[in-house]
Amino acid sequence: METVVRFHSGMQELDPVQWDALAGPQPFVCHAYLSALEATGCIGPGTGWQPLHASLSGPGGLLAVMPLYLKQHSWGEYVFDWAWAQAAERAGIPYYPKLLSAVPFTPVGGSRLLARSRDHASHLLGAVLDKARESGYSGLHCLFPPDGDTATFAAHGMMQRHGVQFHWHNRGYRSFDDFLAALNHDKRKKLRQARRKVVEAGVMVERKVGGAISDADWAFFTRCYEQTYLQHRSSPYLTPQFFTRLGEVLGEHCLLILAYRDGAPIAAALNLFDAERLYGRYWGAMDFVPNLHFELCYHQGIEFAIERGLQVFEGGAQGEHKLARGLEAVPTRSWHWIAHTALADAVNRFLVREGQGVAHYLDELDERAPFRSEPP
Repeated sequence: METVVRFHSGMQELDPVQWDALAGPQPFVCHAYLSALEATGCIGPGTGWQPLHASLSGPGGLLAVMPLYLKQHSWGEYVFDWAWAQAAERAGIPYYPKLLSAVPFTPVGGSRLLARSRDHASHLLGAVLDKARESGYSGLHCLFPPDGDTATFAAHGMMQRHGVQFHWHNRGYRSFDDFLAALNHDKRKKLRQARRKVVEAGVMVERKVGGAISDADWAFFTRCYEQTYLQHRSSPYLTPQFFTRLGEVLGEHCLLILAYRDGAPIAAALNLFDAERLYGRYWGAMDFVPNLHFELCYHQGIEFAIERGLQVFEGGAQGEHKLARGLEAVPTRSWHWIAHTALADAVNRFLVREGQGVAHYLDELDERAPFRSEPP
């Protein structure tokens, strides 16, 4: 069967139905989400993110696709390679542009090789690597793919990097109190105290999904999101138009958690979800209330996941403090191919040492898990 590999300058060049048939239910790699990033100016000219999505087609249509970007920097990736870029610069080796397969601006896991079969996935990955070599790009980086793609990346000589995130797992909890009962006494007591203090501060919390999220809610959330970046003296990656578009095209996957005091909104947290997972993403507050961040970003999400029967709540990147909220450390991985042989060798040696450190760190975190040693 004759197949054709193509590279696309935007999602508008790819059929949404065929793309989503390969992508499956995960919202962050669906056509609508990636298209929204491009259509609202988060991705494209002037951003350092140039779409270069790869596709493998046959007589029956799309056989495999890869969300792919030509990057001029390393911002917004959450698998940090700044040290590699600096080492390359000191050695006179160009590090940018590079190819990146990831969900922009979010450390969410999911397949980067969306394909009908492993053979199709391998064919497309080989073509992308050929493109990198022929075009003189410094490398290809695939962030947060699933374990099931490991053999494909390894077969093409890519280097594996290990990392850590914190996820909550639903062990058949019937209610939030049922979940609390699984925690050790100290963690259970502190979590209850934190929730009570939010209520005692006069804060009321409301969860909204889909069509219940109004234009005014989206506008307020955008202010909160921008406020978070302002507090960190940085610029937001996502535009107000993106959140409006997100509500229009993927509203049924959006959970917006709002906090009110004296009838006025003071904070908000945005999550996305599918049939299995809740993904905690962005938060911001216009007024400080102790413990409100934990309430909106973790406790409310866990409660929602239990009510909906979701199996996992991904709490986002970093943060050992999440252990105290009932989240657990889980390993993550990324895959890297670097064109320059000497730089690739140096990176590979670093990854071996780093991987050993991550393994020890995971063991340490497991020992600090917040759950009772015996079931209640």
